[in-house]
Amino acid sequence: MQAISGLTPRWAILPLALVLPAALPAQQAERYTITGDEVAIYNLAGEVRLEPGGGPGVTAEVTRGGADAAKLKLAQSEVNGRRSLRIIYPGDRIQYARLSDGSSTQLRVRDDGTFSDNDEDDEHDRNEGRRVTIASGGGGLAAHADLRVIVPRGKQVALYLAVGKVNVVNVEGDLQLDVAAAPVTTSNTRGDLRIEVGSGEVQVTQSRGDLSVDTGSGAVSVSDVRGEQVSIETGSGEVTTSDVRTSQLSIDTGSGDIRVSKLMASQVSLETGSGAVMADVSGEVWNVDVETGSGDITLRVPPTVGAEVDIETSSGDIETDFEVSVTRHARDHLTGRIGDGRGKIDIETGSGGIKLLRAST
Repeated sequence: MQAISGLTPRWAILPLALVLPAALPAQQAERYTITGDEVAIYNLAGEVRLEPGGGPGVTAEVTRGGADAAKLKLAQSEVNGRRSLRIIYPGDRIQYARLSDGSSTQLRVRDDGTFSDNDEDDEHDRNEGRRVTIASGGGGLAAHADLRVIVPRGKQVALYLAVGKVNVVNVEGDLQLDVAAAPVTTSNTRGDLRIEVGSGEVQVTQSRGDLSVDTGSGAVSVSDVRGEQVSIETGSGEVTTSDVRTSQLSIDTGSGDIRVSKLMASQVSLETGSGAVMADVSGEVWNVDVETGSGDITLRVPPTVGAEVDIETSSGDIETDFEVSVTRHARDHLTGRIGDGRGKIDIETGSGGIKLLRAST
């Protein structure tokens, strides 16, 4: 092809900066040490990871993000008897691009950056602070803060987060995780663990210590747990547990199935407003109470169990492979005794079949 003198291709005269744009500098982590045995951390938006480490205090590495990251303020002081680190977001609307499109969360935030740490049943506490909206778009303060929190052994740490994500790995200490709308995952923790979630899934594995999970909406999965008391409550969502050893297990969901396997507990309470219940209980069983408004129930207990039994369904069949000394028997109601009758088993469903079976040995 013949070249035409005096003409230069258009791409050849573009500024170099347009061809190879310069990379934006990465945000540097800011490091804070929070002294004291009891520590509280407050952050409205971001991903938080808690992990073990040494040192006299809890260390938080804070990485700001978003176009307005420089507007965030960090403060430290004592709040409600605990040393605190607070990330303060100016304004009443925050844009957090990591949220799914169209989603938003509202909560009340005090001027010092604290939230969600008072009695929600108290009207004054519930209405304290300004109303803040956190959304995926629509304008507002474009800022968030990701945290890496290093927890020495034996500390008590309370984390308050509005939106984002929480991940806890290998921490030895008492933890309180309070989030408005975020998934929470914990693994290999030692110490009492309390999780409160407004909306979001919760997954707990390898927990040693008392466990409490309370979520307004979201599935809950718990496995390999050892503690005196295990309590799970959700307004809506399936609850699944496996390999739990405890003196007392309580599960309550407004709507959703309950699936319990490899459970060793003497006191068991399982209740769902709507959903099936399937539970396999071993060990010394003293008191088991299972109830659903609508759904089938299958309960497996050790062949050697001794208990007074009361089984009732408004619509459905009753089936058992135990020898029962029957005191009352109708299609929808069975009472009687299994073995020495030392314990108690109550099973009830508004609509659904009920099976009380011997667990495999």
